[in-house]
Amino acid sequence: MSASREKQLRQENVGQPDPKTIREAQQRKSEKRSNVLYGAIAAVFVVVALASLVWRSNIIPRSATAAVIDGEKYTAAEVSFYYQNAYRNFYSNNYYYMSYGLLSLNPNADLKTQELSENDAAMLGVEAGGTWHDFFVDQALDQMAAVQNGLKKAQEEGFTYPAGVQAQYQDSMESLKSTAAASGVSVSQYLANIFGSTMTEKVYGEQLNRMLQYDAYTQAYSDSLVYDEATLKETYEADRNSYDKVAYEAVTITGAAASTKDADGNTVEATDEEKEAAKTAAKTAADNMLAAYQAGEKLETLAEGNEKATYVDNDGVSYTGDVLTDWLFNEDRKDGDTAVLESGTTYYVAVFHDRFLEEYPTIDIRHILIQPAAGTLAEGDEGYEDEQAQLKADAKAKAEEILAQWQAGDATEDSFAALAMENSADGSKYVGGLYTQVYQGQMVDAFNDWCFDASRQPGDTGIVETTYGYHVMYFVGQDLPYWQAQVTSALKDQDYAEWVQAFTADSSIEQNNSGMKYVG
Repeated sequence: MSASREKQLRQENVGQPDPKTIREAQQRKSEKRSNVLYGAIAAVFVVVALASLVWRSNIIPRSATAAVIDGEKYTAAEVSFYYQNAYRNFYSNNYYYMSYGLLSLNPNADLKTQELSENDAAMLGVEAGGTWHDFFVDQALDQMAAVQNGLKKAQEEGFTYPAGVQAQYQDSMESLKSTAAASGVSVSQYLANIFGSTMTEKVYGEQLNRMLQYDAYTQAYSDSLVYDEATLKETYEADRNSYDKVAYEAVTITGAAASTKDADGNTVEATDEEKEAAKTAAKTAADNMLAAYQAGEKLETLAEGNEKATYVDNDGVSYTGDVLTDWLFNEDRKDGDTAVLESGTTYYVAVFHDRFLEEYPTIDIRHILIQPAAGTLAEGDEGYEDEQAQLKADAKAKAEEILAQWQAGDATEDSFAALAMENSADGSKYVGGLYTQVYQGQMVDAFNDWCFDASRQPGDTGIVETTYGYHVMYFVGQDLPYWQAQVTSALKDQDYAEWVQAFTADSSIEQNNSGMKYVG
């Protein structure tokens, strides 16, 4: 994962509700007995009441040390901030694998009771035997060590944090308050529901600010990495499959035998003989189709005559390591090569056309997103369409007003960036609405088409409508060719990871059970 993507994922998940069921902390009960005179009974009741108040306010759990990193102590609340962030990021990024049973994590059960399977460990690159709770604790503590050391390095170097850090912090805290209010709970209760009963607004704000500062510092390091053309070419030649694209045609023919229904409506699985017959029929169809293609017929037309066949014509596919792309990316492949390929019960009739690098230049762009305000009517209500039309018109008018304001001022890239910081609803506002090395198809269609218009020149502006709202556009200029941008990104990822690992390699991380038991 790239540094910028890692940053985006962290920021997207900070302060968001946890999808798992929130587990309530067990109530601790204690009884005190005393043989003191009746005259002291009132004082005893005061002591007991105060002890109860201290427990209910979680002062003891909050102040208990949960971890020590290079001599710096962290409370359970501070560890919980990173623990829950690690959990939510993992859940978001791996939902597909969890839903298909490729990872055993069950978000609706206690993580402390769920052990990582051998398959989990293999996929995650960790040792089997621990629990999912242990896994996220390790993730949290590693991230905390990186943040602590990164901020120390930033201070030693006299790093100046960009204005976007403070702006994002303030917006995030305001968003926290408004989200809590919309949920009908206090900020404290909202944070407790997400991070556990030890979390406070103060701790949350402090750790959020540290993370944002760390992101800014490490992103600045990543942005500073530059590679000459010789390095890019050498890296490309060492792993061409990761960057080349191929153009090909293919027909996919399924050889899976269909199940049937009996008289009672029950599913009847195909017999081994039926499965073999279906696969043999698919193989025969594929061989016949290839022969007909080689005799001059069109592959697409041939596919139309077989209900189990699907035709594709792809002019830029990447290597995925399956049977089809293994064949397509063979170094000896040349235009016009054909083959019938087998993968399980599926057969491919493949025709290779070309292998190439995408040389077109990526682009750098700034934009300001103006989204229509939320309406008061629900879809289907009388007047809903009229209200939506008015809200869209208002958003468009605001976009036009911002563009006119820019044109009437300095009309520079810097002044556009300042307006983005003030007005944009997009997360890029904190870097002046900037996106760099944008490639074809990365953005939604209307946005993409404006950026890659052949007549586009540096300094061009305009307004583009998408499903997200209205975008005030500023074209910065062209950047590296796409393949060079890909190689650069891969090199940055590698060097960034080694850099972070280097300044955390000697970190001493100790867990303290008296506080760690309140984490998670």
